[in-house]
Amino acid sequence: MLPARWTDEWRHDHANLVLGGGNLLVLLLGFKLQSGIGWQITFALIGLTSFWAWFANLKRYRTVADTPTSRIASAPQGYIELVGRGRQPPGDGLVSPISGLPCLWYRYRVERKNGDRWEYVESGVSHDTFGVDDGSGHVLVDPEGAEILTSHRQVSNAGGYRKTEWTLIEGEPIYVIGEHVTLGGPNAMLDKKTDLTTLLAEWKQDKAALLARFDADRDGEISLDEWERARQAASDEVDRAHLDIRLKDGIHLVRKPSHSRPFLIANREVTALVRHFRVWSWAHLVLMMGALLGLVLVGPTT
Repeated sequence: MLPARWTDEWRHDHANLVLGGGNLLVLLLGFKLQSGIGWQITFALIGLTSFWAWFANLKRYRTVADTPTSRIASAPQGYIELVGRGRQPPGDGLVSPISGLPCLWYRYRVERKNGDRWEYVESGVSHDTFGVDDGSGHVLVDPEGAEILTSHRQVSNAGGYRKTEWTLIEGEPIYVIGEHVTLGGPNAMLDKKTDLTTLLAEWKQDKAALLARFDADRDGEISLDEWERARQAASDEVDRAHLDIRLKDGIHLVRKPSHSRPFLIANREVTALVRHFRVWSWAHLVLMMGALLGLVLVGPTT
């Protein structure tokens, strides 16, 4: 597996530009090799990476363009698209470790100058949930596993260190597409059998309390009849706890889908996102077709 920092940077950075830079390096390798087989390998690598990037951008383009925007107050369970304003959840707000400013989400990277190169020192990304409000209601967003596109990027250079920070800011427009679930509330998914087993196991760990409560004949042991009464008492307690959960308002949350559909968060309008993915899908398609043409042209010379 790739290191966590690499997967975070790939997911949150401009992966399209990273791919473009990688293809340029591969092309330079072809010029250096100056051979038919070298050019074939070069064009094959460019074609494969461009195909993957074209497909990924096309998939996101179609997803964003074809998914209707839901209102939070009437949003169904499942895969949805929401547009609203970012809101800090109640309690202590999130603060960026680099700028020290309040934010909804951050990612940072620290590099140290070594000659004419910048060396990696450390990086980090926040995982705190934040809110989105569209005027009709409020929903929490768990950014874990999301592809996040943000226009807020700050770079500072001081003392031989370069610090780069990406953030989402409270109050700005936030676009989210992911899986909407309601935790708790009337539709809560509860497992009585598992909860009952867990509760009885907890009671067994405190034998003195178990005896004091259910040892009716005071012989220091729990008989079969006494254990049946304990099971019934535990069952009643679990039922009451489940009823309390269902009587409370559920927590509405958007999170990473359990399937492979895109999970996107951005501080951009829907039309801007559609244009972004459409342009990049065309760009990678052109690169892929160029690589295929290159393979055809160098093929007969080998």
